[in-house]
Amino acid sequence: MNNVFRGMRISSSGLTAERLRMDTIASNVTNVATTRGENGQTYIRKIAVFQENLQQELDKTTGMYKDSFKGVKAVGIENDKSPLRRVYKPSHPDADKDGYVKMPNVNILNEMADMIASTRAYEANVNSMNAIKNMFSKALEIGK
Repeated sequence: MNNVFRGMRISSSGLTAERLRMDTIASNVTNVATTRGENGQTYIRKIAVFQENLQQELDKTTGMYKDSFKGVKAVGIENDKSPLRRVYKPSHPDADKDGYVKMPNVNILNEMADMIASTRAYEANVNSMNAIKNMFSKALEIGK
């Protein structure tokens, strides 16, 4: 019975991961012009980091370990290492002595492309969940 719900768990982990990715992108878009955050520093673009969620299980028939894919898991949110933009705005309160302001390393076009990709991945996981649900429903109808 455990294998029956494996697809749902995998899709569920994908939904959770993509939700975190969308929230991170939304934060980046919101802070596209933040030159001084809570810590007094320029906002740095954030990136959600994922990895596959594998679990090794002992196969009782062969005595060997096998990998069992459990989906994807978020391992954290990291700062983007690309350099901050420098924009000439001498009247800005955060301008340096040369009149340049350090702006976040957020490119709105990249963020929108990432949001579209994340939305598509989220939709694919929803469609997978619906397909599994429909298969369960049809199986129950057959059993009547």
